[in-house]
Amino acid sequence: MEKQTGGKNDSSISIISRMEEGYGKMSKSHKAIAAFITDHYEQAVFMTAAKLGETVGVSESTVVRFASGIGYDGYPEFQKELEDWVKDKLNTVQKIGAKYGKSTQSEILTSVLRADIEKIQDTIEHLEGASFEMAVDTILEAETIYVLGMRSCEPLASFLHFYLNMIRGNVVLLSSTSVSEIFEQMIRIGERDAIVGISFPRYSMRTLKAMEFANDRNAKVIAITDSVHSPMNLYSSCNLFARSDMVSIVDSLVAPLSVINALVVALCLKRPKDVKSNLEQLEQAWNNYQVYLNDEINFIDEEPMLNNPLTKE
Repeated sequence: MEKQTGGKNDSSISIISRMEEGYGKMSKSHKAIAAFITDHYEQAVFMTAAKLGETVGVSESTVVRFASGIGYDGYPEFQKELEDWVKDKLNTVQKIGAKYGKSTQSEILTSVLRADIEKIQDTIEHLEGASFEMAVDTILEAETIYVLGMRSCEPLASFLHFYLNMIRGNVVLLSSTSVSEIFEQMIRIGERDAIVGISFPRYSMRTLKAMEFANDRNAKVIAITDSVHSPMNLYSSCNLFARSDMVSIVDSLVAPLSVINALVVALCLKRPKDVKSNLEQLEQAWNNYQVYLNDEINFIDEEPMLNNPLTKE
């Protein structure tokens, strides 16, 4: 692996990418270090090798070997590269100002929408139909489906979980702030189950560890990620690639959401009777318990319907 020196790197691979690409071959202690740095780089950048080791629960020498293992001459060089990477991230707002500073609001709108259209077009060209069909069949055949997305991918996971729950039963949305809590929620995962992991740069190590755990338990693993270079592919048996670049200070998730929409539509067409039955039961429940009367206001009426009894007349 080509080494980096003094924050100057001839390749385009960032320090985070180096950790992600080497993650699959790391020891458990090195994986723990990589996970902490990726999820808490704002803290790690100020830590000595000894402090980082103490925080993660490994020795100082293990931290030094970790830095060497991903291509650095030592921990000081590794820390300098991490510092440069963090500075670059913090300068994102300035970069946006340089790009859009002189643009009108209308021009910004047009520019961002066109960029999203480009990402959807790129996704159409690179998403394999066979992988998509495999994902649909896997989701339908699995005994229990686990769905996981962290940080900016959490809304995507919630969206997929919501509609999967209308199509089939036994759908679990994994949500947590720690890897250990995620493992507790998926402790029963096995070979009859499947997990859908959603992650885009900066990739979530918590999602990656959950997928590794699922793979070790012989569960089917589906990854919704950005490219063949994603570390999510290390443990997935089915990959759905959707382009997601940073348009501004936020990630563009339009293309991944479109892929998830397509999944939902395909699943509905595979099980139309089940979907119709589930929706009819929901509608009956809504009518019986007047679910919407307390959270939707009809402004056409002279008085909002806020105090109706929970009984059907």
